[in-house]
Amino acid sequence: MSYHTDNDSLPLSGHPMDESYWSAILQEGEYAKTAPISASTVAEATAPQSTTNSPAENWHADWHAARAMMDADETLSLTVTNVNRGGLLVEWRSLRGFVPSSQLINAPQEDKPALRQQKLSERIGDTLTLRIIELNPEKNRFILSERAAQAQHGARTHLLKRTQQGDILEGRVTNLCDFGAFVDLGGVEGLIHISELSWGRVGHPSDVLARGQTVRAYVLHVEPDQSRIALSLKRLTPDPWATVEQRYRVGQFIEGYITNVVDFGAFACVEDGLEGLIHFSELAEGHFLHPRNVVKEGDLIRARILSIDGKARRLGLSLRAK
Repeated sequence: MSYHTDNDSLPLSGHPMDESYWSAILQEGEYAKTAPISASTVAEATAPQSTTNSPAENWHADWHAARAMMDADETLSLTVTNVNRGGLLVEWRSLRGFVPSSQLINAPQEDKPALRQQKLSERIGDTLTLRIIELNPEKNRFILSERAAQAQHGARTHLLKRTQQGDILEGRVTNLCDFGAFVDLGGVEGLIHISELSWGRVGHPSDVLARGQTVRAYVLHVEPDQSRIALSLKRLTPDPWATVEQRYRVGQFIEGYITNVVDFGAFACVEDGLEGLIHFSELAEGHFLHPRNVVKEGDLIRARILSIDGKARRLGLSLRAK
């Protein structure tokens, strides 16, 4: 389901959908906070079989045939031939394909890597219905998805063609990684970068979303050729900095809580998405060694506003009496 919104004038995210998009797709496990699978692992997983007797021209022809299948949104029934630490390996003609565990319908959810690997190994010999979601001969990248194959024929292409910036789409959270959350929009994976989850500070996407949760998200931009959609949660609500100067005034006392303590002071959240800085010199009267001698994360505070600059997204606060 999609809707249109009047937020089209909002600036787009400063985090384009680069290689990090596929790093997350290929990461180890559903909830892993560890480093994603390296490019060398992906290249090894998707490299052409060294045992094939196909001449070079046939190998290139197979890439073209795979591209035609991807463009036609066709599905493939392939047998799992092997596994690696991030997913399953399949073969199609002279090409070796990779199905990330995050793209399996019933992905192993064990926390321990050895148990996950064992569960994946049990899939060897299974036949999977798959769709191609990434194809790059230059990088030997032939990535397939079991979840994407669940969508009706043409649904992915239709979604990518009709979706535009400013739409609001509904989907289900399928994967969480260090820098964002993936949302199944109906056979197409949308990515919500961690910076687009909230106007406030987010330590990890799991602090905001849960796997399996249904969400509505704002479309930042679409890359139909790459089957990618960049999404945002925070764009569904007003930017608190846009009206901060109308809602607060210098000298006003406000309440909040400490979110971070650094050498030069402490940051305090006064409302969702709105943090102010209490400089070292404004923490307390007298002398002290470090800001942590005065405040710590989670402390509730009552502070006086020293300065407001909505454009620069800066709010100066003080805990001193004067």
